[in-house]
Amino acid sequence: MLCLHDSIRHNDPAVPRLLSAVDAAPSLSALILAAWQVARVLTVHLVAAVLAERARPPTLWLRGPQCGAGVRSKGLAKRQITSLFGPIKWRRRVGRCPHGCETPQGAPLDEALGVQPHQRTSGALQSLGCALAVFVPFAPAARVLGWYLGGPVSPQAGWGWVPAAGQQVMETLQEHLHALAQGNRPPPEALAADLAAAPLVLGADGVRVPWRPTGGLPTGQPHWHAVKVGVLARLGQPHTRTGQVITRLRPRRLVAVLGDIEALTPRVWLEAVRQRIRTAPQVVWRSDGARGLWRL
Repeated sequence: MLCLHDSIRHNDPAVPRLLSAVDAAPSLSALILAAWQVARVLTVHLVAAVLAERARPPTLWLRGPQCGAGVRSKGLAKRQITSLFGPIKWRRRVGRCPHGCETPQGAPLDEALGVQPHQRTSGALQSLGCALAVFVPFAPAARVLGWYLGGPVSPQAGWGWVPAAGQQVMETLQEHLHALAQGNRPPPEALAADLAAAPLVLGADGVRVPWRPTGGLPTGQPHWHAVKVGVLARLGQPHTRTGQVITRLRPRRLVAVLGDIEALTPRVWLEAVRQRIRTAPQVVWRSDGARGLWRL
């Protein structure tokens, strides 16, 4: 077993049991699943050890934002985050103003790691949960996520992650649109040489979708709203095994907005700049039911 018993901390009683399960796995599928459980434990121990090492050096405390007094250390405090590999626990230094200002206690290591004060799950775990919730309801998404983590996940957790992620994405989008309006172009998407030399295709259309009159309730007559959709892609021409040239749209990028053409136009232009519309050798445009996008 590659001397894993000597490299893993002995204070975890689950490690010998997991290693025994790897030895006793009768099939390849069972062997992979058992080894995955060991990998999860190894990852948790590795991350916890790195965090403990980062919390060891002395902390340079800043002055309080309200009274200007120096922040006083309160010692080491526990912190726990549920990650993709399970719960990770560590201790870090926290401090607070000695004059009792209405400022929450600060943890410089948390700020350096990008961890919010009341955050309980990692950003990667929330991203995976939101991605699953796009395709299936919250309950099945929570069950699949629980299988991955090896523990139960509440559907209510995904219910809170999705709107929070949506709000963050909308704020980022507004920042990018504002920067583009000020003349600051977003960084272009990396494209292979053959795709960069291919024509850029843009298309747009409008559809009407039903919305419930009252959120969370299926009763009542639906309200119909217009949704404008734009698609951007490169006309790639790969070869088949027989040497035949075929046309494929890649990479395909979708832009949609609940609103009119005035709301869709800057979003399509933002994505078009990302797709290198200014350097594309040829641009092909088609619009059905989305009049006004010709101003691009």
